[in-house]
Amino acid sequence: MQVLVIGSGGREHALAWKIAQSPKVAKVWAAPGNAGISEVAESVNISASDIRPLADLAERKRIDLTVVGPEVALTLGIVDEFERRGLRIFGPSKDAAVIEGSKVFAKNLMKKYQIPSGFFQSFYRAEDARRYIQDVGAPIVVKADGLAAGKGAIVCMEVSEALDAVKMIMEERVFGDAGERVVVEEYLDGEEASFLAFTDGETVLPMASSQDHKRVLDDDHGPNTGGMGAYSPAPVITESVHKQVMKRVMIPAVKGMAAEGRRYKGVLYAGLMIKAGEVKVLEFNARFGDPEAQPLLIRMESDLVPILEAVVEGRLNGKTIEWKSGPSVCVVMASAGYPGPYEKGYPITGLREAASEPGVLVFHAGTSRKNDQVVTAGGRVLGVTAFGRDIRDAIAVAYRAVKKIHWEGAHYRTDIGRRALDRTS
Repeated sequence: MQVLVIGSGGREHALAWKIAQSPKVAKVWAAPGNAGISEVAESVNISASDIRPLADLAERKRIDLTVVGPEVALTLGIVDEFERRGLRIFGPSKDAAVIEGSKVFAKNLMKKYQIPSGFFQSFYRAEDARRYIQDVGAPIVVKADGLAAGKGAIVCMEVSEALDAVKMIMEERVFGDAGERVVVEEYLDGEEASFLAFTDGETVLPMASSQDHKRVLDDDHGPNTGGMGAYSPAPVITESVHKQVMKRVMIPAVKGMAAEGRRYKGVLYAGLMIKAGEVKVLEFNARFGDPEAQPLLIRMESDLVPILEAVVEGRLNGKTIEWKSGPSVCVVMASAGYPGPYEKGYPITGLREAASEPGVLVFHAGTSRKNDQVVTAGGRVLGVTAFGRDIRDAIAVAYRAVKKIHWEGAHYRTDIGRRALDRTS
């Protein structure tokens, strides 16, 4: 069969790499892809948000299955367009992807179906949001309602910071139309973790646990990013916490979406805050996490393609996934200035040397080719991902590979996986 992967990030490189290993797959296509994806798939220069041209491509190339990476394509209705043409595609419909596309929708869903989360209010007028913040005080979290590439949540420890966040989102529109409405919600303390599961709208098949590192700097300092690294499994997700998440979060969310007439098929991602063994939901995402997909997929022993097909065809019941017992770690290498403005086009050296490290895979995110040279083309450039005997070994292997890669202004966190290390040492 032929499979098309939509997107151009590290998540999509990991998906293309994993899908290409399936004995069921003869060829992998990617749109638009990147310099790394082109090594395992044939790339076509069509943007992930150009829905009709992508559907035309799938028809023209007789693609048997399309897998969607980015949330923007899902919220634009790519699944609806493909299904209207009789094309098989993995991901939620536009109506279901709203669980990520609108934080207000997600918070209301959680409230209605008693999924544990923090208190919240939403506002269309900045002055109303400011008045509410003055009433409730800080710490508080201010979020753009719409999609903001993982950067739209601002944790504010002081009232003045929250008021500035409202101004930035609603008046300065740093996140564009995503800031038409804001959500002001409870600040939740504890340890964050990511919980991803496949679902066909009825059955929920959990993946291994993982933990993302959102802040740009070590020790969780600096602004939020799309993610500066991740590891799997996350020791904070104990067996009892896992059962709690399935019973109180994942299954109610899937059942709730079905009850709302928005049957959810694809990957459902819950961002969790865990404190003293109790779980609350920070957000839902409608797709594989990035960078969580990278450490998850290199730990996945099972063939991914039959799982994707089972989700699309509504026959996930009875399916299982085998995982490697050892942990994996992904360290994101980013451009200078990220998550703010950054320059592109810097030549990258050391890629082959890093990839030659045993247990290492270098997943490309913001890269392209220029005169046969791989150059930077995004904020998050690479996801250096390593598998190890234990978490200490996986961290050491990942950073050994990271140190072999260079370009002007490259930066990365040096503490990815430290929480897992603390819990297991």
